[in-house]
Amino acid sequence: MSTHTITVFGGHGFIGRHLIQRLAQAHARIRVATRHPESIRHLQTMGNVGQIAPILTNIRDQRSVEHAINGADSVVNLVGILYEKRRQTFQSVHVEGAANIATAAHKAGVSRLIHISAMGATRHSTSKYLRSKALGEQAVKNIYQNAIVVRPSIVFGPEDNFFNRFAALARISPFIPLIGGGKTRIQPVYVGDVADAIFHCLYRDTQSEHIYELGGPRVYTFRELMQLVLITTKRQRLLVPLPFWQARIIGQLCKFLPVPPLTDDQVRSLEFDNIASITSHTLDDLGILSTPVEGILPTYISRFCQPGNAG
Repeated sequence: MSTHTITVFGGHGFIGRHLIQRLAQAHARIRVATRHPESIRHLQTMGNVGQIAPILTNIRDQRSVEHAINGADSVVNLVGILYEKRRQTFQSVHVEGAANIATAAHKAGVSRLIHISAMGATRHSTSKYLRSKALGEQAVKNIYQNAIVVRPSIVFGPEDNFFNRFAALARISPFIPLIGGGKTRIQPVYVGDVADAIFHCLYRDTQSEHIYELGGPRVYTFRELMQLVLITTKRQRLLVPLPFWQARIIGQLCKFLPVPPLTDDQVRSLEFDNIASITSHTLDDLGILSTPVEGILPTYISRFCQPGNAG
């Protein structure tokens, strides 16, 4: 492992930080390909001097991508966006950017390419996000046939965009909206388990033809997850059903904000269950015991607790 060089695209993100910690502990040499090299300074403290190095990279520029990959043994593509802004579109990032990485990895002859997609990715989805994820998978496989595709469900952990968002909302709002009535089924997966799965795919004998769908040990409805947020933060709030069509209108308005809390496309994603298919390969197939939400959630949303009830 000590001679293994790995290029990680999107390594400064939520999943990337946990993955890089594991790779550093395995004594890998890590290149973090990013448009903002200064953003990984905190990551460099996870390893020895020179073990974790930033490489200025724009995934829309093929030469830039090739420079980041040349000499690497393996590549991980964690790059993803939740909403579109200017040139950062789902097509440019999830499809064209993914294709550029796959092309450079194939040209460089790297031993393994791990491509992170999303559970529910399908070309027939009404969500642009999920459609682009499916098209990105196809583009990668067309170029690098042995790429390993990993599809996580909603990922939870200390810096997640899901539980933190609704816990913060519960602190200031008298009600929590149940998008689509709160009936959508979701299988949240712990960020540490996702990082372990990627690590496993890098270092162990993994079938490249498999698509790994990563979910936690339990399936919840959206309503159940909102109830869990309220129980954990010791707050009492109304749970108000919000039809999908109304949520899409709100999302249309919110998407013009600098950091939209909700977009109409995210609402469309919630119109479909986010759970692993019966025939999919999962954390169990990788020998990883999935972590329940209840064991982790209180460790990081306790700061949102009702004052005087934090015990």
